Amino acid sequence: MSQDAKKRAVAEAALEFVVPGELVGVGTGSTANAFIDALATARGRIDGAVASSKATAARLAEHGIRVVELNSAGNLPVYVDGADEATRHRHLVKGGGGALTREKIVAAAAGTFVCVVDDSKIVDRLGRFPLPVEVIPMARSLVARALVRLGGRPERREGFVTDNGNEILDVHGLDILDPPTLESELNQIAGIVANGLFARRGADMVLIGTAKGVERI
Repeated sequence: MSQDAKKRAVAEAALEFVVPGELVGVGTGSTANAFIDALATARGRIDGAVASSKATAARLAEHGIRVVELNSAGNLPVYVDGADEATRHRHLVKGGGGALTREKIVAAAAGTFVCVVDDSKIVDRLGRFPLPVEVIPMARSLVARALVRLGGRPERREGFVTDNGNEILDVHGLDILDPPTLESELNQIAGIVANGLFARRGADMVLIGTAKGVERI
């Protein structure tokens, strides 16, 4: 089974978590896009969607799904999104698409966070994928020096600006033994808007696309 087929399988499996008549939060990236495509077949069952990025909002609108701003959403039963890395403890690294801050906000607002990945994203320990960190532009060098002191090798994501008008540092070389603690430590560095560790509020359910079907954690 191809990677795209695995993504489609988990995207379709995530539809069962969508609450009829309610809003659904939708993430950003290739697997989230597969979920949007699957959601389009059931758009009559939902009230609309809250998007985690401008790109996601555009794709939802193309499928005729009403996009609702989070500030106007009220109850948000479920959020569905992919990940760049995931462990079987449901800790995640996200932000490869640069939408980590808005993804973290919508995930925090949702009652249930369902993460959809193919089995290539499952790791024993986070850190193989560079950790994205969104930074205020004037603080980029200050934050980079702090990240070096933590053992990382930060690289500016060239030519990229987030939907919030900020920059991304991709941090290589981190061996993330304690994801919740590192997430909290990064949150205390002045100039960091958000980091791509989703551990303090990890996924409630991880759906994994495999050659044998969809595994649930």
